[in-house]
Amino acid sequence: MRTSRKKISPFRNKKVFLFLSAMITALFVVVIVAVINIQSNRERKVEAEALYHDKSQPVEERVNDLLSRMTVDEKIGQIALVEKNSLLFSSDIVRFNLGALLSGGGGGPDSNEPEAWKKMITNFQDSANSSRLAIPLLYGVDAVHGNANVLGATIFPHAIGLGASGDEDLVRRVGVITAEEMSATGANWNFSPTVDVVQDSRWGRTYETFGSDTERVSELATAYLEGLQSSAIVTTAKHYLGTGAMVWGTSTNPDFKIDQGEITIDEATLRSVHLPPFVSAIRAGVGSIMVGHATWNGVELVANHELLTDLIKDELGFDGFVVSDWYGIYEIPGSKYHALVTAINAGLDMVMLPYNYRLFTMEMRRAINSGDISMERLDDAVRRILRVKFAAGLFDQEPPSDPSLNEFGSSEHRLVAREAVRKSLVILRDKQQTLPLSKTLSQIVVAGGAADNLGRQSGGWTIEWQGIDGNWILGTTILQGIKNAVSSQTKVDYRQAGDFSPEVESADMGIVVVGETPYAEGWGDNEHPTLSDDDLQAINNVKAISKKIVVIIVSGRPLDISAYVDDWDAVIAAWLPGSEGEGVADVLFGSYPFTGTLPVVWPL
Repeated sequence: MRTSRKKISPFRNKKVFLFLSAMITALFVVVIVAVINIQSNRERKVEAEALYHDKSQPVEERVNDLLSRMTVDEKIGQIALVEKNSLLFSSDIVRFNLGALLSGGGGGPDSNEPEAWKKMITNFQDSANSSRLAIPLLYGVDAVHGNANVLGATIFPHAIGLGASGDEDLVRRVGVITAEEMSATGANWNFSPTVDVVQDSRWGRTYETFGSDTERVSELATAYLEGLQSSAIVTTAKHYLGTGAMVWGTSTNPDFKIDQGEITIDEATLRSVHLPPFVSAIRAGVGSIMVGHATWNGVELVANHELLTDLIKDELGFDGFVVSDWYGIYEIPGSKYHALVTAINAGLDMVMLPYNYRLFTMEMRRAINSGDISMERLDDAVRRILRVKFAAGLFDQEPPSDPSLNEFGSSEHRLVAREAVRKSLVILRDKQQTLPLSKTLSQIVVAGGAADNLGRQSGGWTIEWQGIDGNWILGTTILQGIKNAVSSQTKVDYRQAGDFSPEVESADMGIVVVGETPYAEGWGDNEHPTLSDDDLQAINNVKAISKKIVVIIVSGRPLDISAYVDDWDAVIAAWLPGSEGEGVADVLFGSYPFTGTLPVVWPL
């Protein structure tokens, strides 16, 4: 008798086999991952208990301990400075061991509010903290006149106005408030102050400087650094060295005229005029020094071993780190690899790429493996960066559970900004003591493109790199300040172009607020800075219907007004006052005296 047997499909056997294989593979993966996690957790526990986490230890001991634990790739990552918008994935912070990020001008979160900045930077720091060694990021911003990248910030006068004040205590307080408003958003590194000693005010960065007097620049830079560092902000003295003396018409950038140009002064002048502010900054504890976009006697500053190593580090004993400016190393002639090797060997410690960090990582590995850059030089650069991070307390800061932003742009902060405005004002001309004006004048007419425009008051580096135009930031315009200052019986009429109707009777006083539209860096290079045709027309319109006329100039540098100034009763330099235009009215109407002095020569 034959026993019938059910035939098993070969297809079914294959499915069973595949299922079992998948299960075994999955189990294998789970085991491997578990082993890796166990090992990783063990390593994390070891690292968490490492000496460099002990804040009671001296900084140098902590630096040495951490450096001894770092791989070559982890060291390479520390010397890279990446613009946050070029970060392909947040996980790349860990993958490439990145040590520093930055927001360029206008490089904030989609919602440009302080809360959004705090969340964005905290997320980046959380990524860094998840790495093997949990080295915190430096996060840099150009808070050059307050944390003005962020909506709602207190916007101070630019440095040229602070230079006009000559008030070290005021500048120190400005630094304190800037640091507080930076810390509120999570930023811990300021690319400020500019300590260039400007020699040619046609330069588009003139307003970023404290002026043309070496001693004044040194004193105010020191005060500002002390203020910033009161809240553990890492500071930057820039632009090393001598960029205030670049020669007109020598820029390597075809769109510029002097910015990124040539410096041709001799070494004695370089040392006597342009070096002292950096010496003062080093004594004040500055954490980083930024190298300028320029050449000195034909050699790119960022490639100059004599300046980056022999002078600043060996002779002056600077123990912080040297960082390049935006894409700065790639101005060195030759290939990108050659430029990188040259700059690092010259003494550059951190490279503001700011883009392709993946290519940078590969080229640094190649340079180390080939011996083109020694491990000793890499270790020195990383040691300097870690030293600054430890000294600033970045390893020891506990993030607040509920960070308060109540002081961000507060009324108390704005009062200091208003004080800075009134102390920065300079009388350029006052025929027959027209100033100060009476608060009880019957009628005042106001005109000019800068009279009712917070963007023009604030200049470049405000929300956007090149600044903004209009009144969509918080603050008080000069026009509103005038209205607030005068008596309730005083009639104040305003028309931007000064084209008042013929029915307007002769005004007691005409006030015209004119000047420059915002710009930054080389885009502001101008061979003949002066008033526009629209400005001059507004002045003439107001002069025709006013018994007297006061011209207020809002600008980042002296403007040539020599052909017109004798026709005006009084002229005031208001520089770029920032968000608190009421400070102009405080002095204009005599509540406070004029105390500002010219930080640069203003030919009249």
